[in-house]
Amino acid sequence: MSTITFTMIKPDAVLNGHTGKIIDQIIQSGFKIKALKFTRLSNEKAGEFYDIHKERPFFNDLVNFMTSGTIVAAVLEKENAVLDFRNIIGATDPQKAEAGTIRNLYAKSIDANAIHGSDSDENAEREASFFFSAFERF
Repeated sequence: MSTITFTMIKPDAVLNGHTGKIIDQIIQSGFKIKALKFTRLSNEKAGEFYDIHKERPFFNDLVNFMTSGTIVAAVLEKENAVLDFRNIIGATDPQKAEAGTIRNLYAKSIDANAIHGSDSDENAEREASFFFSAFERF
């Protein structure tokens, strides 16, 4: 059974011209794009999206980074979408990401790590709904 996951191509990867290559890698990995949009997060929206991290010391830097440029938000569909997507994006730290993963290929650092991927089915639904209404997604 197909499930969804949510992703964001982060400002560093968009700015560096990697959007097309990343989207191609996602499609070549068997994902169907159910929704896609270019957007820019406000401080308020970025803070809301990353609310789970608000008590962490990196929260303000994360919000500043995510509002620094355009992002590409997408809802993806595939069997075992969350787990399969986590495998193709690689470890958060690109130095530890497996060869050929998105972060290994396009991320500059643990902070500027090119892409976000949901970490659970529940978060995939929540994150997708944050950016897309049900009407937009289907």
